[in-house]
Amino acid sequence: MYTLEELSDFLGIAFSGKAGRRISGLASLSAAGPDQLAFLASRKYEEQLLSTTAGAVIVAPALADRCPVDHLIAEDPYLCFARVSGLFSKAPEPAPGIHPAATVDNAADVHSSASIAANAVIEAGVVIAADVVIGANVYIGHGCRIGEGSRIYPNAVLNHGVTVGKYCTIHSQAVLGADGFGFAPGPAGWEKIHQLGGVTLGDRVEIGACSTVDRGAIDDTVVEDGAIIDNLVQIAHNCRIGKNTAIAGCAGLAGSTIIGANCTLAGGVGVVGHVEICDNVHVTGMTMVTKSITEPGSYSSGTPMTATRDWKRNAVRFAQLDSIQRRLTRLEKQRDE
Repeated sequence: MYTLEELSDFLGIAFSGKAGRRISGLASLSAAGPDQLAFLASRKYEEQLLSTTAGAVIVAPALADRCPVDHLIAEDPYLCFARVSGLFSKAPEPAPGIHPAATVDNAADVHSSASIAANAVIEAGVVIAADVVIGANVYIGHGCRIGEGSRIYPNAVLNHGVTVGKYCTIHSQAVLGADGFGFAPGPAGWEKIHQLGGVTLGDRVEIGACSTVDRGAIDDTVVEDGAIIDNLVQIAHNCRIGKNTAIAGCAGLAGSTIIGANCTLAGGVGVVGHVEICDNVHVTGMTMVTKSITEPGSYSSGTPMTATRDWKRNAVRFAQLDSIQRRLTRLEKQRDE
């Protein structure tokens, strides 16, 4: 339970209303009750603001006069909502210590403040720093290093030689350090290229559930500070993801892709191998990146959804574009003669 004034002090922003109003949780504008805090980040929900029964709302300065209830005034309401959400998190905090059903090698170095849950396996040479939380059934392979305050959720796998920075989050079923997809064709078929690199995560990196970050063939695959990766994302060997870049669900990066800082890849984006994307690039959903991007900006590919009948007709015409272009070139040449 927090008062409006306490929330104002915590966020470092002004408020209007009853300083002692008590807030016990967060809710949407349409569902919030008199002891809950809501927020308005998009003007398309402005009508909900006028009828809200929330105890208080985080609003932008331009909408403060229209807010019918107590409010916190923020230049970026969504960012303030993100920050205050941590105050009301109901996620359980595991107690320090090693569960009797965990398996921790004698040659592992586990800080006394770390929490190791049941059936976790910690191999030799692992270093686990202060306040790390390792969930049930997690596997941490030989020589891994887990930085202070990081949390690894149940059933995640870190194969050997993975380095995780401070305050990282790795969700369930994620796999870090699986072999990259490296094979050489030989007389008898494919011959495996043993992947000799590792995986290195910077600080404050988040890896979503069921995502994979493959180990490098020689050098490490690297995800830099502050990068966030959604569920069901594939990061192939030798990729490098820049600081504060965000990659949404079902995206896939082929080997040796380099992505700069502060980029966003929307859902379903595919990137071919051995290309580079510069800083401050946004790639829209389902785009296929087939060459390097050297200028900041927004990039798209593919065709938008249409009725199936229209799509079939357009698909036929798309196949005819080359012949149409050739005919047009001949006609232009005839005209100019």
